[in-house]
Amino acid sequence: MPRPFKCRRVFGTPGVDYFKPRGIPLSALQEVGLTLDEFEAIRLADLEGLYQEDAAKKMNISRQTFGNTIAAAHKKIADAIVNGKALKIAGGINIQIPEQPEPPLKGGFGQGRGRCRRGDFGTNNTI
Repeated sequence: MPRPFKCRRVFGTPGVDYFKPRGIPLSALQEVGLTLDEFEAIRLADLEGLYQEDAAKKMNISRQTFGNTIAAAHKKIADAIVNGKALKIAGGINIQIPEQPEPPLKGGFGQGRGRCRRGDFGTNNTI
């Protein structure tokens, strides 16, 4: 039996949750799904430039899990860009969205506040 997923801390949802190639009708496109935790990993590592260990602490997961998450996200984004697919950002399991602003990088794992929400969130941006 596999281990249960650890609750992943995500600091907000994206303002835009769908991207598609220009000039192609949505009905003619295949879709790639990017989960909220993969989106957060991209934001922390690629946009904010954090090292994997620091980003993993912010998300309340191990460095190895963060590495696996960011690798999966990069592969999905590359698939969407190279193969002309639509990219949908939604869903994920065991996501925690804190009510307070992003904490500084201090302390270890398990210090998060709030409730871990279990289940697939679908396309609803009001999590």
